Amino acid sequence: MALEKYQYIVVEGPIGVGKTSLAQRLADHIGADVLLEKPQDNPFLERFYEDPMRHAMSTQLFFLFQRINEVRDQAQMDLFRTRTVSDYLFDKDALFARLNLSEDEFKLYQNIYQSLAPKPPIPDLVIYLQASTDTLIDRVRRRGRGFERSMTNDYINRLGNSYGEFFHHYEDAPLMMVNSENLNFVDNDADFKLLLERIESMRGPREFFSLGV
Repeated sequence: MALEKYQYIVVEGPIGVGKTSLAQRLADHIGADVLLEKPQDNPFLERFYEDPMRHAMSTQLFFLFQRINEVRDQAQMDLFRTRTVSDYLFDKDALFARLNLSEDEFKLYQNIYQSLAPKPPIPDLVIYLQASTDTLIDRVRRRGRGFERSMTNDYINRLGNSYGEFFHHYEDAPLMMVNSENLNFVDNDADFKLLLERIESMRGPREFFSLGV
């Protein structure tokens, strides 16, 4: 079976890039547990998109505590001794904090993070999905989620750039960077198979996969 050497896989990328769909398909493919973000559970998120300066800190802290609880629950259940595919990387929390918080809020957030955050397991593989800002905007608009209605194009652009910067420096786990512009891993079996083949053929800690038109 493809990917059998990987126990814990994370699929990451900016909003609208397709990380949740790919994580679910990978989990189904290898018979793994799936661990998904739950943005719909954050009561501050829609208010944040409407008024970012006012609600950024409460939104960020809710996500932080949500993820802390999940990591602790998983550790108690030895979840990561089973095969797991997740659509978020715990370490990327700081990415959103730097993007959304004021300087003083970010300092406070760092103190809270350092005091409370557990040590999550290191993934065996991270798949980072990329797409252009126009593609991300189109995908977000087409799926029409209520809490995303107030999200601005500028925010989506800045978020995509922040992800690019984050993973440019990421070295904690093997990383497959994937340009998803011309790939559909959910509806196209050939694209999904090609991704599996590229992952299986990885020879170094960092590789890039793109499919031209």
